[in-house]
Amino acid sequence: MKNKTLVLGASENPARYSNMAILRLQQHGHDIVALGRKAGAVAGVDIVTAPPETEEIDTVTMYVNPDHQKEYYDYIMSLKPRRIIFNPGTENEELEELATANGIKVMEACTLVLLGTGQY
Repeated sequence: MKNKTLVLGASENPARYSNMAILRLQQHGHDIVALGRKAGAVAGVDIVTAPPETEEIDTVTMYVNPDHQKEYYDYIMSLKPRRIIFNPGTENEELEELATANGIKVMEACTLVLLGTGQY
């Protein structure tokens, strides 16, 4: 498996970009942890509703509105990911500054585009 990715804002709804990201990450061989508001599963990946204890998260890809991100700040920082990808609509200057101050790379980009162009 490639580097582990936390999909924050995961959804079973196939019309949601987080759902598409889980499928695409899986197709590219990435290990996935999915955290969402509702429990469920996408292509065999369980969506949990409470922040799981996990190790070695390389990337957090955000699919959560900035208004709902604050509750995850401490959790994300505790994971010490290499980077956080802020997908369109999730940009959050406060969290970006916090991440940068903690040595975490931030990107305002689309996970699906990064995967599709080999830049993930």
